[in-house]
Amino acid sequence: MTNTVLLAEDDRAIRQALERALTLEGYRVTAVSDGIEALAAIHRERPDVVVLDVMMPGVDGLQVCRVLRAEGDRTPILMLTARVETAERIEGLDAGADDYVAKPFEIEEVFARLRALLRRAAPAEPAAPEDTAIDGVLEVADLRLDSSARRVWRGGTELELTRTEFDLLELLARNAGIVLDHTTIYARIWGYDFGPGSKNLAVYIGYLRRKVDPEGRAPLIHTVRGVGYSLREE
Repeated sequence: MTNTVLLAEDDRAIRQALERALTLEGYRVTAVSDGIEALAAIHRERPDVVVLDVMMPGVDGLQVCRVLRAEGDRTPILMLTARVETAERIEGLDAGADDYVAKPFEIEEVFARLRALLRRAAPAEPAAPEDTAIDGVLEVADLRLDSSARRVWRGGTELELTRTEFDLLELLARNAGIVLDHTTIYARIWGYDFGPGSKNLAVYIGYLRRKVDPEGRAPLIHTVRGVGYSLREE
């Protein structure tokens, strides 16, 4: 089945090049030049995935993202940004984006990230018989994660997580007490490795910590330097 993409990019050359490349890759693309057109197009026909440029005149990509999430729309969102500082990446994640690509980018990287987002958005397969989670619920200390409902609580307080944050936390919870290396996490969450110089995983872990391990709570997400990350009670 052909996947549909809503592409919002104000730079005409980039928009046309991306639209052409995505079409050749087999996607059905609706391309617009600003945030207002993007919201109108999404409200007319919800796409399978959204690609938003951060910097657009009027309503920018971050605002579009916030509006969609406020409406309860969980369509996967990939942000295109020329701003690569960690604080600005976090701003995009805070708005509800699922992933981002820094400009200039290789088109194959965009394809890979879209494939990963679409895989995670696909309906979950039934749990295997050997899955030890009861009714899809995982518990680590006072953290409770319901896989089927995609909801998480810490000490009775429900946490609001993005799609990627939830997937990352679920992976750690299913392997509680085990140190997962960077390569394994990249493969399981994004479907490919960003390379040794990437800070993508560290950004997501840092943002997830702000929600899962707030001040006053015993930390559950632990870094094993040079190896990876583990979810466990001290």
